[in-house]
Amino acid sequence: MATPTLDKVEDAKPASVPSPYITVTFRIRRFNPEISAEAEWQDFPIEIDPKERVLDGLHKIKWETDGTLTFRRSCAHGICGSDAMRINGKNRLACKTLIKDINPEKPITIEAIKGLTVLKDLVVDMDPFFQAYRDVMPFLITKGNEPTRERLQTAEERERFDDTTKCILCAACTSSCPVFWNDGQYFGPAAIVNAHRFIFDSRDEAGEQRLEILNDKDGVWRCRTTFNCTDACPRGIEVTKAIQEVKRALITRRF
Repeated sequence: MATPTLDKVEDAKPASVPSPYITVTFRIRRFNPEISAEAEWQDFPIEIDPKERVLDGLHKIKWETDGTLTFRRSCAHGICGSDAMRINGKNRLACKTLIKDINPEKPITIEAIKGLTVLKDLVVDMDPFFQAYRDVMPFLITKGNEPTRERLQTAEERERFDDTTKCILCAACTSSCPVFWNDGQYFGPAAIVNAHRFIFDSRDEAGEQRLEILNDKDGVWRCRTTFNCTDACPRGIEVTKAIQEVKRALITRRF
């Protein structure tokens, strides 16, 4: 009786999986005052998954290629606002910008935001920006004794200023403003947005005072309504609308 035998089966070769990585060139505007008074562009070709973020590419360059590359970042999730920069000519957060969405077939240009003094590479001096923010008194101001219970307001009253509570102080809106580029004394969109947040808060009692601050020659009347600020906001705040509402409140004294 013949013994059954198994046919010899050749080892199956695993199908080749295409690599998700592509070669992308990051063209970064470098500036180091300790080396030169002039900025210069430097190209960094990197292998990266196009579904990664621009911030991931910057990390790859800093950790693997050039440790002197300087930029700010913290949470990496679009909340802290520290990694605002100009990417392909537009203000964006590096942590929210996917490489595949900005045409990786061409060099991706990255530079510091405009209107603020560049300290090194992609880092700017934020002091003037935060000074304008402090000048509009971005905190709740009330009179009388401290309450014994929480200050209540209706859903409609809360909705009135809901949009401007979303600001993360990234400076993307302010540094996209042509008026701010030409005159750093202008309060700028971010400061006005944060003033708006309290001017229209029913619990606050310093609306008139803030309006007078913004009625200054460097206040809301400098706005030329170009909508750059609204386009640049990574949180989707209707910045231009908020500025117009503050202008209207100045004229009518109704808020």
